[in-house]
Amino acid sequence: MGRGFAALLVLAMACGCTVQGSGEDGGDGKRHLPVRIEVPKRSTPPAQDPGRGATPSAQDPKPGATPPSTSAASGPVLWSRGDTGPGVRELQARLRQVAWLYDGPTGSYDDLTERAVKGFQGKRGLPRTGRTDTVTWKRLKAMTHEPGKWELYLMGGQPADAPDPRCLTGRVLCISKTSRTLRWMIDGRTLTTVSVRFGSVGTPTREGVFRVYWKSRHHVSTLYDSPMPYAMFFSGGQAVHYSADFAAHGYAGGSHGCVNVRDEGAIASLFAQVRNGDKVVVHW
Repeated sequence: MGRGFAALLVLAMACGCTVQGSGEDGGDGKRHLPVRIEVPKRSTPPAQDPGRGATPSAQDPKPGATPPSTSAASGPVLWSRGDTGPGVRELQARLRQVAWLYDGPTGSYDDLTERAVKGFQGKRGLPRTGRTDTVTWKRLKAMTHEPGKWELYLMGGQPADAPDPRCLTGRVLCISKTSRTLRWMIDGRTLTTVSVRFGSVGTPTREGVFRVYWKSRHHVSTLYDSPMPYAMFFSGGQAVHYSADFAAHGYAGGSHGCVNVRDEGAIASLFAQVRNGDKVVVHW
């Protein structure tokens, strides 16, 4: 009897039920209350904090892995490849000041400008996007000075100023020393505008009203032994002509008194249109 009760008790503990004897008493003449044995149920352990030794899931980074780096904020983009305008021209002039761009400003955000911006950004720990954002622009401005007019227009492209009143009648090569431009005009109407360069301090280009007196397509200077293609002479040895040096170096150089044109296609077209006897006005 004792062994049976013990077995029943063990079974009850395993099952978590209420155990009661076969009689109301325990065989000793005393009344016993039913025996209730509670066995704790097995609970699911709480999820562990991954930072406290839990096994990482498939989405967690591997132990010891370097977390991905976060790029510095770059801000809104001001200019990028394909953009044009005065802002791009100033950007290019400032990049030249810190030797990241060597060509003169053109006002067009091309591949060279994009490459220069990438180099500048990478040198200063900024994201190498090649796009000029507000952070890149602020850093560049802090390192450079505001470019002057001829830094902005080193290779030409500057807007022409108003024509001199003497240019408003007839066929005229109207040449401004102020804006460094040449207008080809007929009866007050501008047909072509090109950038030009003048003589240096020692050999200045003469000012006044002249006439084209000789045209020479393949001219070579007998005084300086330098080529002067598409030459249109207007005052002694001074002429309007194409200059390869101007095309290569812009306003960093100067002529011996002639009016240099850097756009060969434009000067070729002018040479075909201008006649001997047409007026030339050189003015400030």
